[in-house]
Amino acid sequence: MDGIVFFRTQRLDEVVDFYTERLGADVWREQPDCTILEVGGFRFGFCERETAETDGILTFVVDSRAAVDQLYAELESVGESPPTYNERYGIYQCFLTDPEGRTVEIQVFE
Repeated sequence: MDGIVFFRTQRLDEVVDFYTERLGADVWREQPDCTILEVGGFRFGFCERETAETDGILTFVVDSRAAVDQLYAELESVGESPPTYNERYGIYQCFLTDPEGRTVEIQVFE
């Protein structure tokens, strides 16, 4: 069984560009007013609507601290916080903000 998480957006093209151009997502499927993206086995979609849905966190799991650091360095202009070790969860992580204000987390499990 697979799954997809969908979000309402008011800025479909800009949001899709952010995830494809800056985070390396691929377009998995286009629908009339929705775009479904994929990174590894993670599928998430954005559908053009009158209001944006910005609650929750989109978390992308990478394979090393170096990968977290590299993505943060590339996206520091939209960074919420630099990479840190989260002892409680045993992860190294950073937080970013997408063009519509959604929180994006990049992390590695350690």
